[in-house]
Amino acid sequence: MRCLHAMLRVRNLDAALKFYQDALGLKEVRRIGNDKGRFTLVFLCSSELR
Repeated sequence: MRCLHAMLRVRNLDAALKFYQDALGLKEVRRIGNDKGRFTLVFLCSSELR
């Protein structure tokens, strides 16, 4: 089974990114900030899907 997409809300973006990048080997491929600063979308990808 492959997971192609998942969306997670986190309280601490920096800590979450550190975990997903260091522990799971994911890389940030895109970042979109909301105009009102309410949220930031960060897209991560495994090297297998690049």
